[in-house]
Parts: sequence; C-alpha cells; structure tokens
Amino acid sequence: MAAPTSTAGQGAAPQPFGPLSTPRAFHFAVGFARMQVGHVEAAFQEASGLSADMETDTLVEGGRNDSVLTLPKAVKHPRLVLKRGIADLDSLWAQWCKDTLEKGLARRLEPRTVHVGLLSHEGRILQHWMMTRAYPVKWEVEAFNSQRNELAMERIELAYETSRRMSPAVRSAA
Repeated sequence: MAAPTSTAGQGAAPQPFGPLSTPRAFHFAVGFARMQVGHVEAAFQEASGLSADMETDTLVEGGRNDSVLTLPKAVKHPRLVLKRGIADLDSLWAQWCKDTLEKGLARRLEPRTVHVGLLSHEGRILQHWMMTRAYPVKWEVEAFNSQRNELAMERIELAYETSRRMSPAVRSAA
C-alpha cells in the first residue's frame, strides 16, 4: 500500500477516516431520543467523561511471595460533562435539566439514553458512544466576567449507568 501524500495548501478535501488517518476531535454531536446529528440542540463546545475504569482488589495469597493477585470488581464511569453557550429554556436539554434538578425527587426521574458521535467533515458519524440511563446531576452557568469577551457558557453533568462504544451503523439504524 502506498503511503498517503500530503495535499496541504492544495485545496483538497480532508481524507475520510480510515486506517491511516485520525478523526479530528472538534466535530461531534451529543443527543438523546430522536435528536438528529444536525439538530441545533446537538451542538456543544465540549464533551468529556467518555471513560470506563474497572476497580480491582489486590489479594496477597499465602505462600506466594513473588507476586500478588489483582481481582476485577465493578466498572465505574465518570460523569459526562457537556459545555455550550447558554441555551433558551425551551431547549430540550434545558427543559430536561430544569425538570430534573429544580423539581428534585418530587417528580419521577426520567433517565435517557444519550449518544455522543464523532463526526467526519461531511457530518457522517465515524465513532459512536452510547450512555444508558443518563440523567442530569448538575446544571451550572459559568462565571460572568466583565473583563473578558467570551460566550456565556452552561455546563451540564450527567450520571449514567453504562457506556458502550458502538459501530456507527448501530446509531443510524436506531
């Protein structure tokens, strides 16, 4: 197989995601329910917390002096943290956060399946993560500062039960 050649500065379109290229982290979408990738509600400036960490226990076995056993336990997930410019209160995300956090446990919790998709420059899903039984646990407006000319930002943190990295075909069929 021939090595790819650079077309920088020649006006050529970026190469699609393949074995010799890596997708860019700045083009992604986050949604739930029937929210499509191009939906304005799916746009966030930052998404973090796509991680899984298996807890372990260390066991020192009697008579075995050259090593210890490491035994697997439960898998933990950090919170999914989403940042974007402050949205109107009638937005789907804002309404879900408002209903969950302002009404507390007086109202039944409505967990949702949340999808994060890494996109190609054409908007095609390259990689897809699915978090099940997610719900907002924190909704924060970041500090206003008269000394800086920045967007007013909101931060949404979601707790979730499970996380799966899936084939892009699974999301488009769902």
